Amino acid sequence: QLQLVESGGGLVQPGGSLRLSCAASRFTLDNYRIGWFRQAPGKEREGLSCISSRGGTTNYADSVKGRFTIARDNAKKTLYLQMDNLEPEDTAVYYCAASFGIRSVCYLARSEYDYWGQGTQVTVSS
Repeated sequence: QLQLVESGGGLVQPGGSLRLSCAASRFTLDNYRIGWFRQAPGKEREGLSCISSRGGTTNYADSVKGRFTIARDNAKKTLYLQMDNLEPEDTAVYYCAASFGIRSVCYLARSEYDYWGQGTQVTVSS
């Protein structure tokens, strides 16, 4: 079974940047589409960005478009989320998720993903 482990979270001031990583174990990511999600206390888990298995398609939620960038390195079995110009409203636990699929599509709906990491906390505060 595919296992995912997020890292890179932490405390950052408003306007700062963080890069999250999502590393896969046991299997390569070549045939998996990947999504990044977050969940703040008392809120639903929100889809932020996704990337197709070969990287040809990316999607972003309006809330992060222009500030967050998703990327993948299949050779390293790692996915990234570069987060710039962070705001206090970005405070949440961030998750990566994967689902098998070789078509050049990806989705922001959590129901489309079968494998999830344990999450990493991001706190944006001065």
